[in-house]
Order: sequence, then structure tokens, then C-alpha cells
Amino acid sequence: MTRRIAIFTDEPGWHGQQLQQAFSRRGVEALFVSLQQCAFALHQQQPQPTPWVRIPGFEQSLPDGVFVRGVSGGSLQQVIMRLDVLHALKLLGVPVYNDGRAIERTVDKAMTSLLMQLHVLPSPPTWVCESRWQAAELLKAEHAAGHALVLKPLFGSQGKGVQRLLPGSALPVPMLPEVDGLYYLQRYIDSGAGRWHDYRVFVIGQRVLACMRRHGQDWVNNVAVGGRCELVEGDAELEALALAAARAVDIAYCGVDIIRDLHGQCHVLEVNSIPAWRGLQSVARQDIALALVDDFVAQLA
Repeated sequence: MTRRIAIFTDEPGWHGQQLQQAFSRRGVEALFVSLQQCAFALHQQQPQPTPWVRIPGFEQSLPDGVFVRGVSGGSLQQVIMRLDVLHALKLLGVPVYNDGRAIERTVDKAMTSLLMQLHVLPSPPTWVCESRWQAAELLKAEHAAGHALVLKPLFGSQGKGVQRLLPGSALPVPMLPEVDGLYYLQRYIDSGAGRWHDYRVFVIGQRVLACMRRHGQDWVNNVAVGGRCELVEGDAELEALALAAARAVDIAYCGVDIIRDLHGQCHVLEVNSIPAWRGLQSVARQDIALALVDDFVAQLA
């Protein structure tokens, strides 16, 4: 009997198509489903109960597994509901890849930074607060010490809404729409003006599948804003740190962003639980979608 799984996404795009084709190669039928279309029906039904979690395309029985490619934004209540669907499926015995807990730990940059500190992994000094006055006082102190800070949205990816605050820049702290009244401030790690770069290490099942160096046109190196990709192989320090970061957030697969400062010290910037890999695939030797599918299929009953 053909196994059927759901790929949770609102925009399948290139990544969704890559996954669907890889699942097909492994004899698994994959349907695209938006988490916004899922619902709960929490009551007993006799004699033939239907699933408590209602998923389009799986009306008679739950999927054999779900692959999470996106959790869309919305109100706090809507986001909690979408995460509740992931938690409920796992409680009902459905493999969820990545599961709700892993997504919660990594989509929230403050929690990721806390877990890096708890596991004594090198990461930039970080401050998080709601008070614009507290943020301004911190900025003043860091600037006085000669440090630049980076202001990031607590939730966000692909370098959107990120701003560098250099010593001598105007106060108070900018009120960007993406910040939304919450200040996540991280000390800026300089990789070298004019040769800006960082690393994306792709981890699947506690092994490093591939690694690339991203060269930015300015200090932001994300591929989505024009970063150039270069394959990196055999860097044991990067690989060991990425694996340790993945263990710290307890995740099945992820993209770990690491930067080396001017002294060669590595720092974990972020851990991405729903990472894009189109840029990495352009330089990697392995089929990334197929590697993800193989790791996921191995977990299906």
C-alpha cells in the first residue's frame, strides 16, 4: 500500500517540487497542505471514528507522516493553532519533521540564543527586551565600548528587517515595522569589510550533509539578498559546531548559520528549522531533497 504524507506549506515553489519529486522516487505520495486549512474535531464518533485533526486530502485517516516546509504568520492565536496541529499529530503517533517543539525553539531567536549559552556554544552576546529605553541604554553602552550591534526581528529569516547599528549612529533605537516593539540585539561580528562572508551548514540526522560559504555584497550574506555560494568541504571545526548546535535545539534537520570573526573564532548566529537550500544545492554534490526524504522515510512506521 502506498504511503501518503502531507507537506505543510502555503507556497510549494521550488523546494516543494523538489521534495514531492524525491518522495515520488521513494514510492511515497506527497500532498501539499496549508496549516491554515487544518482543523480540530474533538469528539468521539462511533462506530467508525474520523481523525480528530482534520487535514484536507486525509479525511478518512491521518497521513503516514508530515513534512513541515512552512508555518505561515498570523495573529498569536492563529500561530498557536498551527503549532497545536503539529503537536497534536505527534501526540497521535504521526511522525512530524521537524516537529513543533523544534520549530518553536528555533523560529524564536531569543530561545535559540539562550540554548546556545546553556550548552556553552560560542555565539554573539545578545540582549532581548521590550523597552525602547532599555534598548537605547544598551546601545549607548555598547557603542561607548566600540561595539556595533545588529537589530533583528525575533521572528524572521532571509535577512529581512535586519539593521546594523554602528558606533556614532543616531539614537534612539530605530522603530522598524519588523521589530514590532521587541528588541533583539546581537553584537556585530565582523568577518572583514569588503570580504563579508558567513557559513551555512546543513545538518540531517546528526550528520553534516553539506556546507557552503556565503559571500555578501555587503555585511548581510543571505542568498535571498544576493549572497554568492561557495562549497566548503573538510572544515572539522565548522561541522563539529553545527552538530553541537543541532543537538542543543534537539532537531531532526536544520541549517546552522555560523560566522568567523577576524581572529578566526566561530560563532553560531542562528539555527533554521525550515531552511531553504536552493543556494546550497547549486554548489553541493548531494541531492539535498532526496537526503531529507530518505531521513524522513526511515522514520515512518
